[in-house]
Amino acid sequence: MWINVAVLLAGVLLLLGITSSKFSARLGVPVLVLFLTVGMLAGSEGLGRIPFENYGLANSVGSVALALILFDGGLRTSLASVQQVWKPALALSTVGVLLTALITGLAASWVLKLPMLPGLLLGSIVGSTDAAAVFAVLRSSGLKLPERLTSTLEVESGSNDPMAIFLTLGLMGMITGRADSAQALALLFVAQFGVGSLAGLLVGRLATWAINRINLDYPGLYPLLALAFGLVAFGLAAVLGGSGFLAVYVAGIVLGSSSIVFWRGILSFHDATAWLGQIVLFVMLGLLSFPSRLLAVAWEGLLIALVLILVARPIAVWASAWPFRFRSRELAFLSWVGLKGAVPITLATFPLMAGVPQSQLIFNAAFFVVLISAITQGWSLPLVARALQIGRPADPIPALSVEINALRHVDGEILDYTVNARAPVAGQQLRDLALPDGVLVTLILRGREVLMPRGTTTLMPGDHVFVALRISLEPLINRLFDPDPEPSALPSDLPLSFNPATTLAQLHRFYGLPLPLEMAGSAAAQSLEALLAQSAPGDAPGNAHGKALRVGVLLIQAGAEQEHVTVLIARHLLPFQGHGGDIAHQ
Repeated sequence: MWINVAVLLAGVLLLLGITSSKFSARLGVPVLVLFLTVGMLAGSEGLGRIPFENYGLANSVGSVALALILFDGGLRTSLASVQQVWKPALALSTVGVLLTALITGLAASWVLKLPMLPGLLLGSIVGSTDAAAVFAVLRSSGLKLPERLTSTLEVESGSNDPMAIFLTLGLMGMITGRADSAQALALLFVAQFGVGSLAGLLVGRLATWAINRINLDYPGLYPLLALAFGLVAFGLAAVLGGSGFLAVYVAGIVLGSSSIVFWRGILSFHDATAWLGQIVLFVMLGLLSFPSRLLAVAWEGLLIALVLILVARPIAVWASAWPFRFRSRELAFLSWVGLKGAVPITLATFPLMAGVPQSQLIFNAAFFVVLISAITQGWSLPLVARALQIGRPADPIPALSVEINALRHVDGEILDYTVNARAPVAGQQLRDLALPDGVLVTLILRGREVLMPRGTTTLMPGDHVFVALRISLEPLINRLFDPDPEPSALPSDLPLSFNPATTLAQLHRFYGLPLPLEMAGSAAAQSLEALLAQSAPGDAPGNAHGKALRVGVLLIQAGAEQEHVTVLIARHLLPFQGHGGDIAHQ
């Protein structure tokens, strides 16, 4: 009979958690705070009166839930973004966590009148930026941050758990006398990072190979197969003494950065599992709390939280990330988005289970610090971003979605773009966009009206545009709809086929292709066909018409088919100074 009651309670709590997320944006409160509130209201001192003080169970369930959240976060973190920010993210994950833990721990020792080591233990528990909290707040903030900033926050929060775990376990060993030597602590540090990274990398590669070759008969099994590999990565690293959290995050990055079948279905499934993990995790942690105990450490916890948020985190960020050429306002934003969440509370259960002296006080103080961090930093994130002039409002979610869930590899996908008022395509007719061959606008959603695209259709701000394209062309088309495109987004050394009537001015305007000064004005307004006709015959291999023209970094050739002209963005070409400056006949 008890199982029926448990299922009923689980369903009610899940419903309350999902319903509370609906009010997140209206109330200006992060969803994780609402999930915690639901758990606290249902707990032993709340309206629900559900008794729950099983720290071991909370630790185990919390670890699995966090693994689901990190795996989904890894799937959405591209390898390219990791390569771009791994240095500052690694510095924040190691040096940053160490400095945060040290400064906060010293403050906790003084405020709570604890010996030095227990104070540092509390600092280590709350020292890491929590992935679940960061992912949840970034999702619900309604902001689109610069790519480098978002990637740094996500990679830092996904990879800094090993350092926090190392510091927590190391200090617990020193307090209880179980730490054998400095050598043992160094080995623990290497194992947390090394074994976790290696296990995640190997399992991620194995998952990519298996998903693409297993050829399952039932599409619904592909997301479960990916989930199974994520759990294997977590468990394997943990069994071998490494960080399961780092392993599952790395496995997600490797898998998400690869070309795999049924990708959209896998991503949608893990989006749901991540939300489930967040709801279960924070509602359970809310159940675990006792408001009366939190109130008993309220003033002390508030002082520790203020030191953490206003002193420790900013010093750690500036010391760790300043050498990597972040602007002052970006460093200020990174300092503020040091959210605490599930990991500190989960780590705070370790001393309780190990019987560390004053562990209950450490747990209550850590829980209160997490609440203050989640409420103040999570709630004020959009305000701080606007004050620092960072990011822009996120694109609204369209009422219509179009997806391709391919069970075999196909060179194509359908993407949904939202027209921003500052994007190059805003106010332009489709026939003037200079779309390359292999790209087709299939559908336009304007409010609740579905428009069938024609050449004379004008794209208006707020339109949702569904584009079918070859996968290799995605970076180029992304630039059309991005109000602040990155220069590195251009696909170099990729042959692009355009209509012969396309002009150099259009290529420059819509794709940001650089043009030599000699091509300004009327010369840039000429069509590719006209420019090519003026060039001398050459020996371009594979060129049916034997003509090619060099314009800056562009190599223009007659296409194999008469209705197309091929343009190659050849970044590797050295500047050529001929009679026409940067323009030379081949």
